[in-house]
Amino acid sequence: MSLASVRAFFAEKAPDIAVIESEMSSATVALAAEAYGVEPARIAKTLSLRVGDRVVLIVAAGTSRMDNKKVKALFGGKPKMLGLDEVADITGHEVGGVCPFGLKTPLPVYCDVSLKAFDIVVPAAGSTHSAVKITPERMAELTGAEWVDVCELRPVEAASA
Repeated sequence: MSLASVRAFFAEKAPDIAVIESEMSSATVALAAEAYGVEPARIAKTLSLRVGDRVVLIVAAGTSRMDNKKVKALFGGKPKMLGLDEVADITGHEVGGVCPFGLKTPLPVYCDVSLKAFDIVVPAAGSTHSAVKITPERMAELTGAEWVDVCELRPVEAASA
């Protein structure tokens, strides 16, 4: 269902963007980088958070780390990652395939400035075996995302630790 909702999203809003499927799992940043032949930082990971009574999605560079203090300052509360079941129930996407496209429930989407370091990024496309290649600006435009600075970009060596 999730991959289908992402395909429908792109068919309606950006028919020039194709969903790529991989035989390999792309459920983690490292696996996705290997599956799609890009550096880990180019994987646009989607973080599903609850801040107070709000659920938000933050899309960030694969090697970045969320800065809780920045998130708390921006959203006015302590961020908490959604649980596995909550993620699927709210977004319609399974963990490892969560993306800001084709959501089950409309949610506010925020793109972290860490993505601006790249011309093309690779976010998941609703499943652990699918993705798209897209410019960060186009992703923000298609999802109505606001640009925020809530992550710290880590060197690749630190990101794999």
